Amino acid sequence: MFTGIVEAAGKVLSFKEGADAWKLTVDAGTPGDDMAIGDSLAVNGCCLTLVSKQGKALSFDLLGETVRLTGFSQLTEGSLVNLERSLKADGRLGGHFVSGHVDAPGLVAVFEPRGKDFYLRVQAPKAYLKYLAYKGSVAIDGISLTVAEVHDDGFAVWLIPHTVEVTNLAQCKTETRVNLEFDLLAKYMERLLTEKA
Repeated sequence: MFTGIVEAAGKVLSFKEGADAWKLTVDAGTPGDDMAIGDSLAVNGCCLTLVSKQGKALSFDLLGETVRLTGFSQLTEGSLVNLERSLKADGRLGGHFVSGHVDAPGLVAVFEPRGKDFYLRVQAPKAYLKYLAYKGSVAIDGISLTVAEVHDDGFAVWLIPHTVEVTNLAQCKTETRVNLEFDLLAKYMERLLTEKA
């Protein structure tokens, strides 16, 4: 379980398809210091299991489905990725409940500075728009954000400069593919309300 509060933007060292799995290796910086094999790390909002570690270089095996359903297919050496260690039971919940299970990819439609802030509009699959609400929560590449607008083809959020500076959004542009995770509580509520007695 995560909160969507990104700890650092790590750098992709390599991302290759191997004989057994896709292998992603990231220079994690400080978030990798106390991680052990088997620990979970949200990478661009996707919960991955640490399979090997060499200094600050952390490696993860990815399923083919994970690569297909996320924005990982666009990663290259040097790409920035958002990193967050799993939530400690005694930690603060600064964002919202984020499982690290990406629902769908989104496509950046608009990303631009407006005044002192940044405006980000994302196109999302219509099947998931029902989980969005004005002032509700959404995770974009693992970043917990507040929904500012809901549209027929997606949604928009506002970003403070700090968020852009410390996350992978610094390299964001139109047509960038992003990982979307919609509000977990909304999905459970839908399941409860549609379950037949």
